Amino acid sequence: MARILVAEDSMTDLQYIKEALKETGHEVITATDGEEAEHKARTESVDMIILDVVMPKKNGFQVCRDLKKDERFKHIPIIMLTSKTQESDRFWGLKQGADEYITKPFEPIDILIAVKKHLRRE
Repeated sequence: MARILVAEDSMTDLQYIKEALKETGHEVITATDGEEAEHKARTESVDMIILDVVMPKKNGFQVCRDLKKDERFKHIPIIMLTSKTQESDRFWGLKQGADEYITKPFEPIDILIAVKKHLRRE
């Protein structure tokens, strides 16, 4: 299965996502702020990244944009996860290079469907 980096500053949401992914056989790497997420993405071998938008130190839009500028991350799917529900937020997330934009509150199945869809694409 895949190695997935999950960057989320809510410990509840992070645990929720981590458990759902592990139950389906994925290996999960976690980060709790944007700088840690970008560092782990660059130093760990990951197949996918799930990024919260609102995080300390560096937001998910910035992390996504900076990673997608790097040729090594052009093919790595990034799923944005956020409570920001405005169409303009979705627009900016996708413009920064995100492959999918999921709004909170979410169910684990929402994440699992998106993960399966984007991993199948590779």
